[in-house]
Amino acid sequence: MLGRNRELALACAASAAATAAGTAVALLAWGPAAGACALVACLAATLPQVAASVARYRAISRMAAEVDAVLHGRRDVSFDRMREGELAVLASELDKMRSRLELGAEELACERDRLADALADVSHQIKTPMTSLSLMTVLMRDRLVEQGARHEDIERLRSMGVLEERIQWLVASLLKLARLDAGAVSLSRAHVSADEAVGRACQPLEVAFELAGVALERDVQAGAAFDGDLAWTAEALGNVVKNCLEHTPAGGRVRVAVTQDALACRFHVSDTGPGIAERDLPHVFERFYRGDDGADEPDPTGVGIGLALAKGLAQAQGATLHAGNEPDGGAAFDLCFFSSTV
Repeated sequence: MLGRNRELALACAASAAATAAGTAVALLAWGPAAGACALVACLAATLPQVAASVARYRAISRMAAEVDAVLHGRRDVSFDRMREGELAVLASELDKMRSRLELGAEELACERDRLADALADVSHQIKTPMTSLSLMTVLMRDRLVEQGARHEDIERLRSMGVLEERIQWLVASLLKLARLDAGAVSLSRAHVSADEAVGRACQPLEVAFELAGVALERDVQAGAAFDGDLAWTAEALGNVVKNCLEHTPAGGRVRVAVTQDALACRFHVSDTGPGIAERDLPHVFERFYRGDDGADEPDPTGVGIGLALAKGLAQAQGATLHAGNEPDGGAAFDLCFFSSTV
């Protein structure tokens, strides 16, 4: 204890030196009996001071430990035991601070719950009419086909259906981002098969790959697994794969590879598109950022939401997501779930 508090050590050393000096003077001046009396008197005078200093140091150490506990999230800490002078005043102020922190945390939790409820209501209010609109578009297109309508009219309705699907995806992604920001996304933590996560991410996109004329390849190391949330990981990975699909021309390829070592389970997604411009690399995960992929005209379907959502979902699970380019061309994304034993 003395080694951790220099002031207390100096005070004890000074008391010991004063006691030794007083004893030596009495011993030399008046003999052994006087020296013994002087030693007893000095000890009687200094020991209470040392004891008080030790008690004060212990009280300060205890207070410091409790402040540290408050800073690390504990709310059941009390400073009522601090009764001495300035320490009592300091303890009172710290207790007020703890109470304010606890009240603020409760208010934030209530606000987060209200926001989550509001977002759920907004999602329902938007999805219901969009679903009805999609069904109406399909029915109108089928009726036009039965009536032998012009090919141009049928294709126009088909394009409307694609646009409606795009709007639904955009609205859903924006709501997920809002929930993530509000802390309203519930993330579980379980041992997840990497093969199952890749399957869930890629299965909804298989038709889109066929229509685009782009090959989808999977290469998952046998037994690869990680600790995380299966559904939200599939969502993040799916957004990355979707982004690669949108920037890969017909005849190209998107590849999803998974490897695992002692450090991490690593998902590597690459494509044979034009890659990511160097000036765009620092910004690809920014919301609503649309970079230049080398096309003559920007892709009107890209709004810069999918990668931002993927990044947020990865970080929420303690994973990392980075973007780059393959040595022989094409974009590359690395999603890493680090081992909990590292």
